[in-house]
Amino acid sequence: MQKLRLTATFGLAMVIATAAFAQKVTTDHAKDANFGAYKTFMWIKEPKTTNPMAKQRIVDDVNAALTAKGLTLVTSDADIAIAAHAATREEHTLQTFYDGFDGGWRWRGGFGPATATTTINSYEVGTLVVDLFDASTRETVWRGTATKTLSDKPEKNARSLNEAIDKMFRAYPSSRATTH
Repeated sequence: MQKLRLTATFGLAMVIATAAFAQKVTTDHAKDANFGAYKTFMWIKEPKTTNPMAKQRIVDDVNAALTAKGLTLVTSDADIAIAAHAATREEHTLQTFYDGFDGGWRWRGGFGPATATTTINSYEVGTLVVDLFDASTRETVWRGTATKTLSDKPEKNARSLNEAIDKMFRAYPSSRATTH
């Protein structure tokens, strides 16, 4: 019985930990923007990161995503202007494991002597925000946000970044023109 409780507790902790490390990507766009009219894009603010390779990956992946949507990168007079922001923050989880429940639950006295061990796990969470502006009106027309726990392995972070930008731009409404 005690092993069953310990196994269930460990299983629940793993499910919670997995959810904490999942990538979250959200997008939003201006409903009245005519995305079919946008043909070119340019950068007005590249992301500032402590890792210059990460910065270049973000720029390259966003460029590739917009090019795949039929837009062309230019250095001036673009239809869309891009600004990206990257940040990290430290998060913590607490995991407590109990063992030694002598005799299990007691009817009137709580439960018997138990040993509890709590550990604090710290991890870094990275967030990337990509904003697209209508260059003529300077109004925001699209925003993509991605948040994910960072790995100690640079190649894993690079893969996660690429996946996040890919997920973001799947929602880019380039194929439909909106008019009001």
